[in-house]
Amino acid sequence: MNDSNTVNEHKAEAPERVSCAVITVSDTRTLENDSGGALIAELLQAAGHNVHSREIIPYEPAVMKPLIERLEQDPGIDVILMTGGTGISSRDQTYETVTSIISKPLTGYGELFRMLSYQQIGSAAILSRAVGGLINDAVILTMPGSPKAVQLAMNEIILPEICHLVREANK
Repeated sequence: MNDSNTVNEHKAEAPERVSCAVITVSDTRTLENDSGGALIAELLQAAGHNVHSREIIPYEPAVMKPLIERLEQDPGIDVILMTGGTGISSRDQTYETVTSIISKPLTGYGELFRMLSYQQIGSAAILSRAVGGLINDAVILTMPGSPKAVQLAMNEIILPEICHLVREANK
């Protein structure tokens, strides 16, 4: 059996629908003007997935870490998707916070995101610290706050693999 058959079998055995928490990391966004978080929720729902919860939190690890840990322990949540705080400014703490609690990194996620970003924005892609992994059996994926970056991550990486990721994380 070749590798593409194995991947196709795994995807066929994956759930058709997953439940996600969406977190926007921002000091200025509200539900009314959070275009990145709204886009994630819209794309998830259009693909038939459940948006279990949506949160907007400040760039504060002391707020971010307990929220992620609480969501990870909720049996109704399969995936935590985060937007914002992945850059290199002094306020950007998403990478540090998430990597401190990941039990299994998915290094290919960040690498693939930056490769695809490079095709759109050139060498500025190095400023993204998008990261993904598992926290126990919950999948967590981060992405920049811009709607274009969210659209890229969701359409090209996350939505095509989200059910497969959940299947593998729960084996």
